[in-house]
Amino acid sequence: MLLKTLREEVLEANLELTRRGLVLYTFGNASGISRGKGLIVIKPSGVPYENLRPEDLVVADLGGKVVEGELRPSSDLPTHLFLYKAFPEIGGVAHTHSEYATAWAQARQPIPCLGTTHADSFHGPVPVTAAMTEEDIACSYEENTGRAIVRAMEHLDYKAVPAILVANHGPFTWGLDPGMAAHHAVILEAVARTAYLTITINPAAQPIGSALRLSRRLSAWPRDGRCRPFGSAGILHRVGSRSHRNPERCARFPSIAAKFRRFDSHGQAVK
Repeated sequence: MLLKTLREEVLEANLELTRRGLVLYTFGNASGISRGKGLIVIKPSGVPYENLRPEDLVVADLGGKVVEGELRPSSDLPTHLFLYKAFPEIGGVAHTHSEYATAWAQARQPIPCLGTTHADSFHGPVPVTAAMTEEDIACSYEENTGRAIVRAMEHLDYKAVPAILVANHGPFTWGLDPGMAAHHAVILEAVARTAYLTITINPAAQPIGSALRLSRRLSAWPRDGRCRPFGSAGILHRVGSRSHRNPERCARFPSIAAKFRRFDSHGQAVK
């Protein structure tokens, strides 16, 4: 079996998405890449998470050809491949349809950086892609999703903001390994929910200033690149970052269809 260790890491990342309530049924996936071998491991399409085993995961090359595996790879494989090619330092990608992050994506609004909880993991607003054209959707939709993500990140540091919202679709996150990609997906959903609640409480809430953002220690991409095991799930957490061990599940709030305050691409409120 090829890439046994990477398979185990990718399986654990996928299971973490379900443990944290980010995935309904089979709506989501995580992958990891072996840069040295030019191969990626990804969740198969349509397989319930509770039935997944390391040997069920699919190994594909960077052209999308299946190298090992009896099952079909996730339909999002072309998007993952596009991100691995565009962002040379990432080692894992995660995609979910988590409730609050997806609501921001459907509203086509970036998630503004309203506080230090957000700034600890995402150094600035989490951007949203432009809406895809009918032609983009009709032909090579998943690959064009990757293109839309890369275009939206063109003037941003993908290591400082390891997440994006695909308009009318949902969030993608990435990291140095599959575990960190899943970790960022969990934190993204938390800050998406918190931003929604903040704006619901105070529609005039403003993003924090750059001085406060810069004062935060970024957990997303530490300078030394070191990792250590995080919690019983084995998800990797960066040395020197603040602990988010065993976060409590927050109560869900209704009225997700309430109006969002509009923000520009820099996360500034539009009057």
